[in-house]
Amino acid sequence: MKNLVTEFSLESLFAELPQFYARGVTELTVHDKTLAADKKAVCALLERIACTAPDLFVSIAVDVSCIDPQVVEKAAQVWCSIEIPLTALERNGTLLFDKKRYASKAALLNRAGIVFGFDMDWALLPGDTFRAFRERLDFATTLYPNHIDFEQIERDIVPRSTGVYSSKDIDFSRGMAFACVTFYSCGRAVPWFNAVLRPLKISPSSFFADFEEWQHCNNCSYETGFVPQNADHHDIEKMQLLFLKEKYEEKNKGHLFAAVHDIVTLHGAFSRVADGGTETVLETAYNPDDVLSPAAQDIARFCDNTCEEPCTVTVFLKNDNVDYKIH
Repeated sequence: MKNLVTEFSLESLFAELPQFYARGVTELTVHDKTLAADKKAVCALLERIACTAPDLFVSIAVDVSCIDPQVVEKAAQVWCSIEIPLTALERNGTLLFDKKRYASKAALLNRAGIVFGFDMDWALLPGDTFRAFRERLDFATTLYPNHIDFEQIERDIVPRSTGVYSSKDIDFSRGMAFACVTFYSCGRAVPWFNAVLRPLKISPSSFFADFEEWQHCNNCSYETGFVPQNADHHDIEKMQLLFLKEKYEEKNKGHLFAAVHDIVTLHGAFSRVADGGTETVLETAYNPDDVLSPAAQDIARFCDNTCEEPCTVTVFLKNDNVDYKIH
């Protein structure tokens, strides 16, 4: 795969698409603010990719206002990830954040099985506060995005403190954001994150704040130069399990951890097989059929009503689909 950063007009991009495969280009990122706000241009690009480069993976930024059934239909025809800026609108020094709009658009994408993520920020707009950032972050995870990104971390943009957003809270926000990228996004936690947090009775932002402190103590924080995007997923999974075990014991929920362990490791194995095709063998405390059922979304009830059944499980790729067998 070739990594190339360049600028294209939409017309020149259309002209180049048929040549991408021959040139070894397998992934395309289109994060242009003008295009993201133009529904017709988004649809045109998705249509052209479907026709001329169907094997190309495209990450395309799309404003939440443009997401509707037509865009969703076009996106379903290609291999893509929709990147949605999740931010408030500043009006006269006040931030307005439309939860209903984001929730309805995310529901459209989730129902169609389309991968999407959120791009977030903190302390960049007048009127933003530490509390408002935490509320946005808590809300974002409830919509099951595949990932949550923060351009500020990638570009090391440090906003100035204001009367309502202190420098200390800006540092806290960066720590939460970095922890979110590590644990949620690079940890591929979307299938189980909300279910695993529920018994802990802790908000996502508080959870990320605690995990950031854990990262700092274990030399894998932003300050120590750890880059989660470069880490092996299996290593991040080990971090997730160590931290979750601590949290479950701290909350006197240690009796639920065996189920949590199975949920995290099974979904992790599925994601790694889907990503690289490498077969994985696991030992589970519960039958995988039970762990992967909707019942496991309520972990406390699951443990009360499901008997442990230790299994050896092989997760593998079969006809381009991830499957598993119990030994």
